[in-house]
Amino acid sequence: MGDFGEEFSDADRDSLHALPLAMMPLETRPLRRARLIKNHRLDTRIELFTDADTGSGQMRVEDLVLEFGWNIAAPPPDLLLLRKLAKLHSYDVFSLRHSLRDMGIEVNDNEHLKLSPAKNAELTSYMTDFTRPLIAQIYGGEDVDIQSFDDVVKLFRNPDIKKALEKIHVMSAKLEIKPEDIPKFMEDYGDIFLSLSYYRQCLDSMEPTITEFLDAIAELKQNFQFKSDQSLAEACTMMESTVNELMAAITGRFENFERGTKNMWDEISATRFRKVENLISTYHTTIGGVLCSLNVKMDAWITLFPSPTAGGPGKRAEFIMGDMQQGMDKIQSIEDSAPMLSALE
Repeated sequence: MGDFGEEFSDADRDSLHALPLAMMPLETRPLRRARLIKNHRLDTRIELFTDADTGSGQMRVEDLVLEFGWNIAAPPPDLLLLRKLAKLHSYDVFSLRHSLRDMGIEVNDNEHLKLSPAKNAELTSYMTDFTRPLIAQIYGGEDVDIQSFDDVVKLFRNPDIKKALEKIHVMSAKLEIKPEDIPKFMEDYGDIFLSLSYYRQCLDSMEPTITEFLDAIAELKQNFQFKSDQSLAEACTMMESTVNELMAAITGRFENFERGTKNMWDEISATRFRKVENLISTYHTTIGGVLCSLNVKMDAWITLFPSPTAGGPGKRAEFIMGDMQQGMDKIQSIEDSAPMLSALE
């Protein structure tokens, strides 16, 4: 059995459902070796260790009162902080930034609230649609080597092409900002669309499992053994409709963002971009929360049933009636809490 140590992995940094407590300003040293997670019932737990053989050692935040002998009448700052963190719907870096800022919580290192270099590299193909018009606007037909959005920012910091320098001055006039402020603007631009790329990849990666899960539900509903099981039929119908509605809502939101930003560079302005940035960022907690919850549920399903033939109908029905059904109302409430989606002009 091993704890996590105060360093944490890229997988934790890039995760939707895990928050390494080493990045939080906690005074209780043992807690800095743990992490907050969402379990398959969508309950928040402190995970003290995880091991392939022994499983995951988890406890509720309130259990820490006995663990550390805290005075419940005068809760220590660590308990108050953990209570706030436990209420968050997702621990991805983008929604975390939004939520921590709203709660006035300072992290130990702002670099912790960035995706890992490996994840950034993975998202390069997703970022292409956002970087292509930018490159065309600034560099035209010039031959420039762009592997990631960081390369775009570097080009702005050290533009060695005369034509690019000229266009940067044109852009600064359009944006109504100083030429030297362009790199910071580009970093903000890159970050907001990196968030969309990250969430889109998360959605794409779980779609095959969601399809398998919905197929399994359809098979169970037709299984002769469970024809008279009204409770299972209702659970299956609820799970099916909820997952389909959530997928439609998230996909529709992405389509709206993509339509609204597709031609942004045709008439770019700092005001227009900030409007886009603000609109997208207000949805980080909703998108992150729904994707986190769906991801945890689908991971639980695929772990127990790694193929369409794994496990019998009885075992699948039992899992759906138990762990899979638990917490589904929480996902719907996250989606229902989203602000009205206004069109991007």
